Amino acid sequence: MKKTVVLGASDNPSRYAYLAANKLKRYGHPVVPVGIRKGEVAGEQIITEKKPIEDVDTVTLYVGTNNLPSWYDYILSLKPKRIIFNPGTENHELEKMAREANIKTVHGCTLIMLSVGDY
Repeated sequence: MKKTVVLGASDNPSRYAYLAANKLKRYGHPVVPVGIRKGEVAGEQIITEKKPIEDVDTVTLYVGTNNLPSWYDYILSLKPKRIIFNPGTENHELEKMAREANIKTVHGCTLIMLSVGDY
């Protein structure tokens, strides 16, 4: 199973980050929700500080392109194996930085990837 940081996590059931966190959990992946507001999603407390997280396989992004720069250093510090750029999170600068750090980048939708067995 792939430990996944859901960046932009929300406790709002109408948000894609909420849906993704719950679906990841249903598929057996450990979920670490990170966001800007406290709450709970997929049975986990949303982390609101940029604290270290060990053994991260995937960071799946639910933060808009314009808000991503303040997260660059944190995302890279997690040393994930890959970063998933969900629709609306495309960011060429972060993608370049990730590749330079030998982090795989994927343009896709976490929800669909899980549904089709491509996660």
